[in-house]
Amino acid sequence: VKTHPPAPFLAAPGGLGRCSCAFWLAVAFDALGLIILLLGVFGDLFFYDFLIYAGAIIIFLSLIWWVFWYTGNIEVPPEELEDDVGLLKKGRGLAGVVRRFSSRLSSGIRNSLRRNGGPRGQGAEPGQVKHRRDGSRAPVAFAMSSQDNVSTVSATVSGGNTLRTETQAI
Repeated sequence: VKTHPPAPFLAAPGGLGRCSCAFWLAVAFDALGLIILLLGVFGDLFFYDFLIYAGAIIIFLSLIWWVFWYTGNIEVPPEELEDDVGLLKKGRGLAGVVRRFSSRLSSGIRNSLRRNGGPRGQGAEPGQVKHRRDGSRAPVAFAMSSQDNVSTVSATVSGGNTLRTETQAI
């Protein structure tokens, strides 16, 4: 008994699949690129090198259309798409147990980070005041220095084993 695929997966008339426009664009790019390339190789023109490069580039660009045509005709049964489109069947064996555990763990971590104000080392956003659990405000420290007080320290080894340090004001 031969079964036919469901209606959405039937190929378009002519055997080109569902993306015949991409197919014909790919064929046109290949033909045009080949004509230009061969004209550059065999034509006695002073700009033959331009034609050779242009033909090769056009043939290379036809690969884009070939990829569009090929990927547009990939048939994936709905059973394999259930994870991608939210049709997930809950609780199927070990995979369901692992999925539920992962979901609970990640939501617990997410909720914990929301309650505590984010991961350690991450302060409040600019313009926001960060509060502690007991309701008091956390102290905010700003690194400030005047332009007159900026200096650099550089160390160099000169001669033997002596270390000389210089301080320069910027």
